[in-house]
Amino acid sequence: MKRTYAALAATLAFSFSVMASPAPADDARVVRPFHVQVPETALADLRSRIATTRWPDQETVADRSQGAQLAKLQKLVRYWGTSYNWRKAEAQLNALPQYMTTIDGVDIHFIWVRSPNPNALPLIMTHGWPGSVLEFVKVVGPLTDPGAHGGKAGDAFDVVIPSIPGYGFSAKPTGTGWDPDHIARVWAELMHRLGYMRYVAQGGDWGAPITSAMARQAPTGLAGIHVNLPATVPPEEAAALTVGGPAPAGLSEKERATFDVLLTFAKQGNSAYSTMLGARPQTIGYGVTDSPAFLAAFMLGHPGFARWTYGADAKTSPTKDEVLDDFTLYWLTNSAASAGRLYWENMGRSPLFAAAQKTAEISLPVAVTVFPEDVYRPPETWVRRAYRNLIYFHEADKGGHFAAWEQPQLFAEELRAAFRSLR
Repeated sequence: MKRTYAALAATLAFSFSVMASPAPADDARVVRPFHVQVPETALADLRSRIATTRWPDQETVADRSQGAQLAKLQKLVRYWGTSYNWRKAEAQLNALPQYMTTIDGVDIHFIWVRSPNPNALPLIMTHGWPGSVLEFVKVVGPLTDPGAHGGKAGDAFDVVIPSIPGYGFSAKPTGTGWDPDHIARVWAELMHRLGYMRYVAQGGDWGAPITSAMARQAPTGLAGIHVNLPATVPPEEAAALTVGGPAPAGLSEKERATFDVLLTFAKQGNSAYSTMLGARPQTIGYGVTDSPAFLAAFMLGHPGFARWTYGADAKTSPTKDEVLDDFTLYWLTNSAASAGRLYWENMGRSPLFAAAQKTAEISLPVAVTVFPEDVYRPPETWVRRAYRNLIYFHEADKGGHFAAWEQPQLFAEELRAAFRSLR
């Protein structure tokens, strides 16, 4: 019989327990099964804090230009504190095989689902901020068993979905140096530890610079990568954006349109969250750790939520409950502050520009999908300049920043097409 232990995490004023098979003391490399079990006291504490929220006065504009809108946020947060049910998300996670292993002194949590197809291509997928492994739950089935989801059995993947260190159920690094390059090396070790001699990698948001770092490092076994939100802004255009324009001469119509979007994006303060986390993640941490309402308001400031209607449209994915699943995961694991440190580790640069100056170092095959409602839609000319071994480029007809969350079937189809030549 497998032994179990209660791993206590210091989350607010309560204990958060998880169940896992412990590693032998002399072997930190072991992979241990993992199970989520949140005590009811933690959920009661969350509801209590929501009920006693001290709200600010209403914004003086009719849009989001001053931040999260009071009436809409109040409605969402009050639903969170009264009708939302975390246990559904917990059951959804526990229905998937989850594991923990220790790499570089940090416990790494990951979902690992093997395909019924013995020839499946191993795939490691990396989430971003303020996302989590929950972004990918709906694509597990279509990726691991495509024959049951309108695809071809030969396009199957084994799927590995780790939580970035400091995020979710992964442990929080107690020292500095956990930037995308370090995490990329940890991911390579994880795939090696799982016995994969050949695999591919995918990422969006922070997952994109982490996945790109893997491609630059070219660890043994990595055959190629796929990214959405690729960091492809050319150096001259990036320099012009830094000083607020004007655009460099000689841009095509599509390149100029993309430059203008990025310039407007910056002038409207849409990357303010990135600046704050990059400069003072600990200061922001005091608010997101103490107040569920502040955590929700701050995370909804991410431009990836720009078109989300606070859950008013029940047909829009991610749904209200799915977004609250993600926020609750951050809350229960007390990981909002530790997650934000990734921006500080990367010298305050957002995922959009985190790897823009290093793509020339990538020689491995690269696949890119551009989703039309993302915060930035790089033209194919920029993408081809950035990646010398581009094997796939496609502009999808729908989907945004959280593509796997928003359009899981389409996202799965993109990955099947992107990696087909590498099988």
